Amino acid sequence: MSDVEKRDTVIIGAGPGGYVAAIRAAELGQSVTVIEKSETVGGVCLNVGCVPSKALINAGHRFQEAADASTFGITTQAPSIDFSKTQEWKQKKVVDRMTSGVRMLLKKHKVDVIQGEAVLDSDTKLRVVSTGPKQFMSADDGLTIEFKNLIIATGSRPVEIPGFKFDGRVVDSTGGLNLPEIPKEFVVIGGGYVGTELAGAYANLGSHVTILEGTPSILPNFDKDMVAVVLKQMKKKGIDVVTSAMAKKSVQDDNSVTVTYEVDGKEATIKADYCMVTVGRKPNTDDIGLEMTDVKTTDRGLIEVDTQGHTSVPNIYAIGDIVPGPALAHKAFFEAKTAAGAIAGNKTANDWVGVPAVCFADPELATVGLTQTEAKDKGIEVSTAKFPFAGNARAVSLDEPDGFVRLVTTKDDNHNLLGAQVVGPGASDLIAELSLAVNSGMNAEDIALTIHPHPTLSEPIQEAADIAIGFPTHI
Repeated sequence: MSDVEKRDTVIIGAGPGGYVAAIRAAELGQSVTVIEKSETVGGVCLNVGCVPSKALINAGHRFQEAADASTFGITTQAPSIDFSKTQEWKQKKVVDRMTSGVRMLLKKHKVDVIQGEAVLDSDTKLRVVSTGPKQFMSADDGLTIEFKNLIIATGSRPVEIPGFKFDGRVVDSTGGLNLPEIPKEFVVIGGGYVGTELAGAYANLGSHVTILEGTPSILPNFDKDMVAVVLKQMKKKGIDVVTSAMAKKSVQDDNSVTVTYEVDGKEATIKADYCMVTVGRKPNTDDIGLEMTDVKTTDRGLIEVDTQGHTSVPNIYAIGDIVPGPALAHKAFFEAKTAAGAIAGNKTANDWVGVPAVCFADPELATVGLTQTEAKDKGIEVSTAKFPFAGNARAVSLDEPDGFVRLVTTKDDNHNLLGAQVVGPGASDLIAELSLAVNSGMNAEDIALTIHPHPTLSEPIQEAADIAIGFPTHI
């Protein structure tokens, strides 16, 4: 018979949502237990996702800068790369440093972390099977916890498609981040955020990359004119993009993998060193015992929640990739704080107007709130104001003049900001100001009257606002 322990706030998963929920709950005076089945904290994002991918992207940029700075009158010798050292830097100096920081924060807030796999028994109990040290387990290697409140933050995992089992030279995004060598030929199936980012990273490191995308365009969540800027750069890097392509099968040997795909009813093959599949992710809700509870899920396996993260069971909350909405770490951060606050009795709510989304392509893309198309679909009349980075002194001095800032405002004298898009240098940082403006209900005049420093990449935001209110300056 397993031991039974009573706990206050229990969190399943120590990813971006889970660990932030734990810290906030502890700050609000709750006694917190986190159950994490892996050896590390930080989840996919910190260990094998957004953080290490940005490290690899940065390495690619540095390699390219070393290879050719002739635009600035600088002559360099052809650089070489020891990819094992690149991977070591990525792991030890970036990932390990960040995960150890999270573990330190959990310890500081006196959060009890259990390494084990949690399975729900009811609306108030769960079982933990050890996946690590046994000191907290009973002799039969099990622990039953009775909880007052539960936050489920189990995240998601890559989708595997028929004919492309993750094995050997066919890898998911985790494998793509940890290749032992830079492939000469690299096939990426799926031209979404992850596929586009890693395709660009490996192209910068010297790979010839082919992207196979099933829809008519890569990055379908972004406007076509934004994607066009990325495609222009991809062409310069020699990346081949094949759209409306359906991947059929893969055959591999010790040295290569051959990918068969179909376009317009015609089959073709590509031989590569590795094939990475990034066609989406599925929520980790199918093996945690939800069927033993009254928690309701959608037909996609997502958990239904209200604006505070409550599920259909009042004392059980869900956050992150397992609930409806974009699967983004920063959204999980926000939902984590909301759920922890709700348990404490605070009037918190996930009441954002827009969640910013970023793709770290070359150049970067970012969006928040409504696009012009989305506004039209909602029956909202809007105006747009667009300022190109080609008119920005800082972007030109960086030799990165491609792209633009666009504001989407109401089509009236108020010019209320409904959305914004950025494609170009620093888009991932610039979107924060625009997210604040959208979520605060600001209008174009508020931005136009905010002095932006010169010369900086932020100026196109003010320039676009000037255009929106009818007083363009540098265009």
